[in-house]
Amino acid sequence: MANLNKCMVVAGILGAGWLIYLLAPILTPFVAGALVAYLSDPLADRLESLGLKRQNAVIVVFAVIIFAISLVLLLIIPMLEEQINRFIDNLPAYSRWFRATVIPWAQKHLGIRIKFVDLEQLAGMLSAHWQQAGGVATTVLSSLSRSGAVVISWLMNLVLIPVVIFYLLRDWDVIVAQVNGLLPRRWAPDITMLAAESDEVLSAVFRGQFAVMAALGTIYSVGLWLVGLDLALLIGMFSGLISFIPYAGSISGVVAASIAALTQFGDLWSVVPVLAVFGVGQMLEGVWLTPWLVGNKIGLHPVAVIFAVLAGGQLFGFLGVLLALPVASVIMVLMRHIHSLYKSSDLYGDDVSGEDSESLGDRS
Repeated sequence: MANLNKCMVVAGILGAGWLIYLLAPILTPFVAGALVAYLSDPLADRLESLGLKRQNAVIVVFAVIIFAISLVLLLIIPMLEEQINRFIDNLPAYSRWFRATVIPWAQKHLGIRIKFVDLEQLAGMLSAHWQQAGGVATTVLSSLSRSGAVVISWLMNLVLIPVVIFYLLRDWDVIVAQVNGLLPRRWAPDITMLAAESDEVLSAVFRGQFAVMAALGTIYSVGLWLVGLDLALLIGMFSGLISFIPYAGSISGVVAASIAALTQFGDLWSVVPVLAVFGVGQMLEGVWLTPWLVGNKIGLHPVAVIFAVLAGGQLFGFLGVLLALPVASVIMVLMRHIHSLYKSSDLYGDDVSGEDSESLGDRS
C-alpha cells in the first residue's frame, strides 16, 4: 500500500507537470496574477489587521497596484523613449569611436582583425523605422494590429490579469486553508514545514530581490545622471533589472556607460566617475541592500540562476521565465531537506563503513 501511495504521488506530480507544459500558452495571465497576488497578500493582511474587511483591504491594495502601474507608464516609459531616441541618434558617434579607437588597438596589441558593422547605416535604419512607428506605444500597437489573434490574446491578458489578481487576493487565505485541508494528515506537518520555508525563500526572491533591483536601477540612473551621461536612465535601469544575476548588472552597466561616456565626452578621465557610480552601487548592495532586503535566505548560485532562467524560457517561453526563480528556489529548499535526510541515513553514516571494515577483517 505504501508503494502504491508513492506511485500515485509521483504520477500526480508528473501529470501536473505535463498538464502545465500543455497549457503553458494560456497560463501566463494566471501565473502573473498569482505572483502579484502573492506579493500583495502581506499588505492586505496588514490592512485587515488594522480593522478593514478583507474585501475593502483588497480594494485598497488593488488601487495602489493600479496607481503604481499608471505612474510607471506615465513617467518612466516616456523618459525611456526619449533615451532610446538619444541612443539611436548617438549610434554614428559610437561607430566613429569604435572604428577610430577599438579596431586599431585590437589590431596592434592583439593581432586580430575585426569585421565592423556600419553602425551609422544601422542608426539611419533604426531612426527611420522608429520615427515612422512614432515611439514605443505606437510600435507596440502597430505590431499588434497586424494580427487579430495577437490583439485578442493581449486584450484577454489585459482583462484577465487584474481579475485574477483581485479574486486570488480576496480569497488567498481561504485557498491556502483549503489546500492545507486536502493534504494527507500523515504528511501534513512535513509539507507545512517545507511550504513555510519555501514561502520564506520566495518572499526573499520576489519582495527582497525585486526591491534590490529597483534600488540599484535608481542608484545607477541617478548617479549617471549626476555624472552628466545622456543615456543615464536607459543604462541605469537596464543594469538594475539584470542585477539578479550577481555582477551581470554592474559589469554590463560599466561597459555600456564607459562607452557612452567616452563617446559623449571624448576623454578617458570621463570613465572614472562612471566607475565610481557603479562602485558605490556595488558597495551599497553588498553592505546594506542585500543584507537588509534579502538576507541569506536565497542561496542560489549565480550559475543556477542563469540556468534556471534559460531552461524556463526554453521549455515554457515567457511563462517559464516568470516561474524560473520561484521553482528553482523551491527545488533548492527540497534539496536541502533531501541532503539532510541523506546525511542522517545509514547509506551515508558510519555504521555502513563499520560493517564493511568488519567484513573485510573477517575475510582477511
